[in-house]
Amino acid sequence: MKSSQDARLPDRTLSVGALAERFGLATHVLRHWETVGLLHPDRDRNGRRRYSHRHLVQVAVILRAKEGGLSLEAIRDMTNAPNGATRRTMLMEQRDALARRIAGLRRSLDLIQCALDCEHEDITACPNFQQAAGIPPEFP
Repeated sequence: MKSSQDARLPDRTLSVGALAERFGLATHVLRHWETVGLLHPDRDRNGRRRYSHRHLVQVAVILRAKEGGLSLEAIRDMTNAPNGATRRTMLMEQRDALARRIAGLRRSLDLIQCALDCEHEDITACPNFQQAAGIPPEFP
């Protein structure tokens, strides 16, 4: 006879190892995310972690947010926000910060491309490179 806890778990759940493998993660990463409040896995009657489709979504969101430079704390705060308005405010702040980082990365990419296109032996002497680096042409 199944316990009531087992009865509420869907038949299609994953173990911590299977979920980790699916995303190319070490199992200790998922356990750490649980410790810091990012994941809340179900447990089977033997106390083993079981992950459902909603956990797959959570892991994908965590990974994408980390890729965007968000800290685990920021991700946890947004996913555990007390209401939609609070979450929206947090998301707008993160969006604006990410847009600033992207703009800076684009400037860096432009600088690298300028250096690749430059025919000067000393790229720092090149007026185009200096302009791409943000040095005004009127600099003494």
